[in-house]
Amino acid sequence: MADWYKQMPAEKLAYQAIKYQQRDAWSHRDALRLAHPKAPSEQHAAIYSWMTRGWEAVAAEPHPDAALRQIWAMERAKQATGVQEIVDLIDRYNLPWEAVPTQWLGQAAVWQALLPKLPATALLRNAGRMTANGALQPKGAEVQFVVERLGSREVLRKARIHPIAVLSALKTYAQGHGERGRLKWTPVEAIATALDKAFYMAFDNVEATHRRMLLALDVSASMDGGSIAGVPGLTPRVASAAMALVTAAVEPNHTFVAFAAAPGGGYGGQFGGGDPGMPPVDITPAMRLEEVIQRMQAIPMGGTDCSLPMRWALKERRPVDVFVIYTDSETWAGPVHPVQALRTYREQMGIAAKLIVVAMTSNGFSIADPDDAGMLDVVGFDAATPQVMADFIKQ
Repeated sequence: MADWYKQMPAEKLAYQAIKYQQRDAWSHRDALRLAHPKAPSEQHAAIYSWMTRGWEAVAAEPHPDAALRQIWAMERAKQATGVQEIVDLIDRYNLPWEAVPTQWLGQAAVWQALLPKLPATALLRNAGRMTANGALQPKGAEVQFVVERLGSREVLRKARIHPIAVLSALKTYAQGHGERGRLKWTPVEAIATALDKAFYMAFDNVEATHRRMLLALDVSASMDGGSIAGVPGLTPRVASAAMALVTAAVEPNHTFVAFAAAPGGGYGGQFGGGDPGMPPVDITPAMRLEEVIQRMQAIPMGGTDCSLPMRWALKERRPVDVFVIYTDSETWAGPVHPVQALRTYREQMGIAAKLIVVAMTSNGFSIADPDDAGMLDVVGFDAATPQVMADFIKQ
C-alpha cells in the first residue's frame, strides 16, 4: 500500500486523493497512518500533509506547483459564494464532481460544466440527478452528448461497464426517482432509449470464462417482488434473466434449466408431489430481456431444491464445469444435500465442478461447505458480483 502512494506521480496522486476521498468509512488519512509511506518528492510530502491535516489557509491565487493546483481548486470551491465561481474552477482545473461541495450539486450549470468530464460510470449514476435539476433538457445539447456517450462501444469498453450496471441505471432512471431520498424527475425518452441500447452493447465488455456452465433459474412468483440487495430498481426476476441473457451471449457452452413444477403436477419437493421438475429453458443471444422474463414467468414454478441441478446433470450425463443457481431467498435442501450432490457428480463424472448459489434478497443462508474451495454462496447481488463470480470460476 505504501508503494501505491510512493510510485504514483504527484499530479495523479492528487487527482486520486480528491476524487476518491473516502470509501466504506476508510480515508486516505487512515491508509497513510497504517502504511507510513516515505514521500519521494516535496509534492508527495505536501499531498500527504493535506490528506492527514488539511490546509489551514487557502491562498486567493492558484498554487504555484502544478501538481497541487487541483487540491487548491477543491479547497477554493469550499469557500465559493456563487455558481459561476464553481463553474470556473471546474473548467479551469478539471475538478471531478466528487470535489464539488454538496450545496452546489443541485445547480444545473454546475452539472453542465461537469458533464464533459464525467466518466461513464458516473454518468450512469447521475443521469437522474442531472435530469431532476434541469441540466438535461429534452432536445438539449447536453442530452445529445449523453446519448452519444452511451452509444459508444469504445466508451463502454474503456470503462469496463458490466450490463448489470447499465440495467440498474436504466430501471432507476425510467422509474423517475431514486431508491433513497426524495429526488424525482421526468425521464427524457432519448436517454432511456440510449440506456436500453447500452445494456446490450455492454455484453461486449464481459469476458467469457470458456467453462461449461449450467444456470438453474428460480421461476417462482416471489422473484417478481422486491429489489435485490445491492442493485436498486432490479427485481430478482429481471437480474437473473439479465445474467442468463449475458451468459447466452458470451459463454460458448451453456445450459439453462428452471426449478419447475413436478412432472406429475403440484409444487413438488418440500411441499409434496415428488421432486420438482428441471426442464431446459431455451434462451438465445438474439432475445430481448423482456422476452426472457416472459419465458421464465410462463414456466410453472417448483421448489428450489439446490441439489437438483447436479442430480439432473448426472442423470443426463451432461458435462458441467460450473453450476450457478439464481434465486431470491428460497434455498433449501431436498432428499440430498447440495454439497453431497456436487460431490457425487464430481466423482461419477470425473469433473471438478464448482457450485455458486446466488440468493439475491436473502439476509443470510448457507449452502456451501466452507471447507470446499469449489463452492460459493452469494448473498445479495450488485454490479461487481459478476466479476467476483467470474474470478471464482476461472481460478
